[in-house]
Amino acid sequence: MTAPPSTHPLEWIVAEGRTPYAEALSAMEDHVAAIRAGTAAERVWLVEHDPTYTAGTSARPEDLHDARFPVFAAGRGGQWTYHGPGQRTGYVMLDLNRPHGGVPPRDVRAYVHGLEDWLIRALDRFNVTAERREGRVGLWVANRATGGEDKIAAIGVRVTRWVTWHGVALNVDPDLSHFGGIVPCGISAHGVTSLHAQGILATMEEADAALASAWGEVFG
Repeated sequence: MTAPPSTHPLEWIVAEGRTPYAEALSAMEDHVAAIRAGTAAERVWLVEHDPTYTAGTSARPEDLHDARFPVFAAGRGGQWTYHGPGQRTGYVMLDLNRPHGGVPPRDVRAYVHGLEDWLIRALDRFNVTAERREGRVGLWVANRATGGEDKIAAIGVRVTRWVTWHGVALNVDPDLSHFGGIVPCGISAHGVTSLHAQGILATMEEADAALASAWGEVFG
């Protein structure tokens, strides 16, 4: 049976400045518990972190080449990820007991597909074509110089008693050399890119606006 609609409207929060990663983990955990208890609204929380490497539950120690930045066990799915200035991290806390737009209840695969759609639609607003690739996590764009593909956005989620946390990371204008300390998401055969590296000199505010306008097209 599908849960009744939440009585709390979705919260859309853009954090000012930079949010310490440990603080974000603690805040997400507390908010997810409150959503489960029915005392808090679902939330999309957009943050920016100081340079940080995070390890998902499948991260391999050998894929951390250079621990030049603080390292955290994230508790999400996936492998190694970098967060830092110029990257918009979106923490999505939804109750999957309920449907969200075209995403049916209690379907984690459909939820992840929805996150991908959200990012694809947001990037399309900048005329950037991002695509999924079988066997590769994240979203990919063509690298015209090499003929290959580079990752422009990462996805890593956790679901606790059907409430989601963690989420997505969109590269707006991070220092791409910072990814060199890890094998991002365990994939060494492809590079990493950003909107600015693609020639799209978008501001973080413009990226946020694209994410906000694309949200309802996927999650209702």
